[in-house]
Amino acid sequence: MTQTPKIILTDIEGTTSSISFVKEVLFPYAREAIQGYLEAHFNEAHVQTILQQVFAEVPAAEKVSQEDTILAVTQTLQGWIDADEKKTPLKTLQGYIWQQGYQQGDYTAHMYPDAIEKLKEWHKKLPLYVYSSGSIKAQDLFFTYSDAGNIKGLFKGFFDTTSGGKKETQSYWNIAEAIGAKPEDILFLSDLEDEITAAHAAGYQTCWLQRGKEKAAEPLSISPAALNFNEVDQLFFS
Repeated sequence: MTQTPKIILTDIEGTTSSISFVKEVLFPYAREAIQGYLEAHFNEAHVQTILQQVFAEVPAAEKVSQEDTILAVTQTLQGWIDADEKKTPLKTLQGYIWQQGYQQGDYTAHMYPDAIEKLKEWHKKLPLYVYSSGSIKAQDLFFTYSDAGNIKGLFKGFFDTTSGGKKETQSYWNIAEAIGAKPEDILFLSDLEDEITAAHAAGYQTCWLQRGKEKAAEPLSISPAALNFNEVDQLFFS
């Protein structure tokens, strides 16, 4: 590392929060609720926008009757969930469904205790941003209804795949430009090697989170690794 980071950009899943919460709670909840949500909100503007986006990718999903359309779109979206597709209309609809679940108290978003502690500490001295494949709306909800309460205010901004794919170098240039910062001033935290590689290629400082392991290895010559945010703090701010 050549300098102390001036900005932190963090991933969510596997980084601030467990992968299991997203995979075992949020995704199944949305999958089960899609048809009912579409039936209840079919004529509302936000749902109509989502439907048009689905039809643009899968024209066959548009049927003559409302009932058949809802069934076809539900099957399409559930298929995307099962295939872990990062499709914008799916992410958008999931955000609305998850909002309903959060507001009803069906769950709160998991946060690692060390992530909560360090994010609050880092917030006092430098700007924090989030970059996740989940929609900005979903990110907003995640941190509003977290295990630690509403911690959305810790973050200065949120980025999703509208800035580009997380494995694409251009995306990180786009985010740096949006923030108004030099890439080398930004520290990116993620649990995925491909994302670390892309961010590094854009000129970012990086740290590869390896939660759940007994000891963090350093398999990447381009980036240090850490088991948790306490180790990130020691590596970059001690």
